[in-house]
Amino acid sequence: MEEKPTLLIVDDAPSNIQLLAGLLKNSYQIKIATGGQRCLELAQADPAPDLILLDIQMPDMDGYEVCQRLKKSDSTRQIPVIFVTGKDQTEDEELGLTLGAVDYITKPYSPAIVEARIATHIKLKQQSDELRRLAMHDQLTGLYNRHFLIDVAAKRISQAHRHKQALCVLMIDIDHFKAVNDEHGHSVGDAVLREVAAIFKQQSRSEDVVARFGGEEFVILLDNCDLANAAQKAELLRASLVDSTIEGLRVSASFGLAQLRENGEAFNELLNRADDAVYNAKNNGRNRVELAD
Repeated sequence: MEEKPTLLIVDDAPSNIQLLAGLLKNSYQIKIATGGQRCLELAQADPAPDLILLDIQMPDMDGYEVCQRLKKSDSTRQIPVIFVTGKDQTEDEELGLTLGAVDYITKPYSPAIVEARIATHIKLKQQSDELRRLAMHDQLTGLYNRHFLIDVAAKRISQAHRHKQALCVLMIDIDHFKAVNDEHGHSVGDAVLREVAAIFKQQSRSEDVVARFGGEEFVILLDNCDLANAAQKAELLRASLVDSTIEGLRVSASFGLAQLRENGEAFNELLNRADDAVYNAKNNGRNRVELAD
């Protein structure tokens, strides 16, 4: 059964919350906040609300400021905000929409209109989420794609340099993959890629970024992980792959591992060193982990 979308109702008047919640509870999961600060906390919780119904006049922080803060944060800016308020002047509505709200409903309102507008914006949010998901993921394996990896790696590396944290990149190339396609067909080759991707994803931490880099190449970004621990993880991945039978085949891969240098090294330099280590792994017999210089 498909999970209901979540609405966050923000209002300091219990009667207003009760009215909206009673109207919407059959179609949505309802969360409530009676102040702006609590709204910001719930908006960043997991799972995040799919839409926020926001009053303007509240004692701790008015709705305009709450909306501004939501739209400034990477983690909450995609959540649509609808103002539901008694402020019915045109300039009030204009300000709310300028700050990033998707709609502005004035009291007293028609329940049918409220339901229709919420349904429209929930649908738009779901479509937007799906487009973002497709833009970030590889369609064959479901892993992150090369473009997302490059984007997030730049941020993680900047953070690692700033906080002097260890960070490693693991590059993986499936051994003799061309032979799999040539001898068994591309449908089997695709199935191998999907199952290899599933193994890598299952064996990785939630904070690791596991991506298909292209063809039969994969990259795993190991945040806050030094070379010794990363080498252990790489060896476990290598062994898990060898111990699995995929589409009736024994599959192995060559692994290249590099740790971020403290001299301000950029992602492309780090990745090139991991790629050189993969090249060494292949030259040294494949199915092995090689560390960069």
